[in-house]
Amino acid sequence: MAPITLDKIKKVYPNGFEALHGLDLEVAEGEFMVLVGPSGCGKTTALRMVAGLEDITGGTLLIGDRVMNDVSPKDRDIAMVFQNYALYPHMTVAENIGFALKLRKMGKEEISRRVKAAAEVLGLTEWLDRKPGQLSGGQRQRVAMGRAIVREPSVFLMDEPLSNLDAKLRVQMRAEVLRIQRRLGVATLYVTHDQTEAMTMGDRVAVMRSGELQQCESPQALYDHPANLFVAAFIGSPAMNLFEAGLSADGNTLALGDQNLSLPASLYELRPGLRAYANRPVVVGIRPEHLIPSSEAAGLTVITSRVDLVEALGSELLVHFQIDAHRVQAEGTQEAQAEGLNLGQLDVHGEGVARVDPRTPVKAGDTFRLAVDAARFHFFDAASGQAIWG
Repeated sequence: MAPITLDKIKKVYPNGFEALHGLDLEVAEGEFMVLVGPSGCGKTTALRMVAGLEDITGGTLLIGDRVMNDVSPKDRDIAMVFQNYALYPHMTVAENIGFALKLRKMGKEEISRRVKAAAEVLGLTEWLDRKPGQLSGGQRQRVAMGRAIVREPSVFLMDEPLSNLDAKLRVQMRAEVLRIQRRLGVATLYVTHDQTEAMTMGDRVAVMRSGELQQCESPQALYDHPANLFVAAFIGSPAMNLFEAGLSADGNTLALGDQNLSLPASLYELRPGLRAYANRPVVVGIRPEHLIPSSEAAGLTVITSRVDLVEALGSELLVHFQIDAHRVQAEGTQEAQAEGLNLGQLDVHGEGVARVDPRTPVKAGDTFRLAVDAARFHFFDAASGQAIWG
């Protein structure tokens, strides 16, 4: 077991494209670190550099206290689990799991012992004589995990290993992967584009954008204290509502479109940096789950909206509403990614989402008054997108 340290790691391709701009990241012994971000952000490139499958242009990579920049992949004591499993179809499960050990010229008895031990951990004992074509997607994924486990590496690398599974099986396999990693206690670097997967699995989550690390924290810290608009929009489902707003000269009121919302003095104790934004524009963020019908709360800030659409999900309602305010399309949202929008671009429609109790009496066309504790507001600099705290 060994930690992984990426110290100012750069990757520049021959055509001049810089995929990583000096990435600093440390994965502690036994830690499950998730790299997350949209397609093309550099997360898989970083993983492949740790594996030795991509050359390092600049910076230093250490596994334990050993510099790995020029060490061949086979000498790095790592095991990698790929998205496509990469199983040999003509081999049995046992042969697939033990193949790397056979290449090392390990004795048959030791190979058999390790394969059986890995199969027991993964619940594959009764399938050892089957071939991959006779297995389900989840079972094939376990075989790919077994092939990594059996090598007893100091580091695990996983490149979107669950993306080929259906939604229900993916949820089940998240727990399986975590259970195995906890049992083995090996430093693990896990790449995914799915923020839900990242939040449910990672001890810490590193959010990346365009080759740069945006923030690396525990899942709860990312949710509670996003460092900028990108992280705020990327973490959370449905995404955070982000609107252009402005603080009054005395700082007691927030102008949100045609509505003036009172702000308590206690808000400035939480976010002292907000005092410098009096009479200036800001971006305000509100999590959908922090909006509740005003009839259920007293003494909270109330926003008046018009309901466009109601989605009934059984356990909750997603109420899509509009207010007279500019909506900020931060690049982290799936919608913004699809439209190719840049950070801070504004959409004239003030669309938002509230997550409320499934028994809430609301329908399309209603005027809907939503209450929120002002302490739950998130504030961002309108120009830089950076969170306003201290």
